[in-house]
Amino acid sequence: MVETTFTIAVLPGDGIGPEVIREAVKVLRAVESHLPDVRFSLTEYPCGAAAWV
Repeated sequence: MVETTFTIAVLPGDGIGPEVIREAVKVLRAVESHLPDVRFSLTEYPCGAAAWV
């Protein structure tokens, strides 16, 4: 099989964003562990009010 890599920008944002994104990343890592030909390249970027500090 050919490995497929998906490139995803992770933008946690404000409010509940960081908590939601943290759980979403766990889901993506679980998918990777069950599908050996799928990989996710995740890059987190500052977003929301925290990016202005």
